[in-house]
Amino acid sequence: MIEYIDKLDKYILIWFNGHHNVFLDYIMIFASDKLAWLPLYLFLLYLIIKQFGKRTFLILIFVAIAITLSDQTSVHLFKNVFQRLRPCSQQELINVLWLPAGCGGKYGFISSHAANSFSLFAFLGMLFKKRWLTITLVAWAILIGISRVYLGAHFPSDVIAGSLLGIVTGLIAYYLYKVSENFFYKDS
Repeated sequence: MIEYIDKLDKYILIWFNGHHNVFLDYIMIFASDKLAWLPLYLFLLYLIIKQFGKRTFLILIFVAIAITLSDQTSVHLFKNVFQRLRPCSQQELINVLWLPAGCGGKYGFISSHAANSFSLFAFLGMLFKKRWLTITLVAWAILIGISRVYLGAHFPSDVIAGSLLGIVTGLIAYYLYKVSENFFYKDS
């Protein structure tokens, strides 16, 4: 079973990576750049302030908790434990892959990009409960995950596992936020 997943991972990775072109390269490099999304983050901050007013600071604390939890868990409980080399660090794949954005760290299981973006999606999706925003955030998180495979930085299973971890950490942070909100704002 593990061998089958490994072969499927490599096949999908090479398929995505092999479809590179100038237009997609630009989009995928952009999608993987954390700072490129600053306008989106500022827009989300605006929405939080507009809808939640005095609860904004508490929400931002729990957004930070969600992302920190997903990021640190992805590194310390997965990457450092499993030590699965990134595709761009594997000798058998280096000559096959096209790597426009470098490689990143040594280990790739699981994708921190995917974990963090899906954690934010899960937390804010639960917080706002607005269909258009949920669809926008899930599309954003999926684009980031696909970009990691396209760029040869992660196997598809790294991204899928990171996405699942992110959803779990985002939901945990949201639950903790609701408990805290009830504690701090019970009279509101």
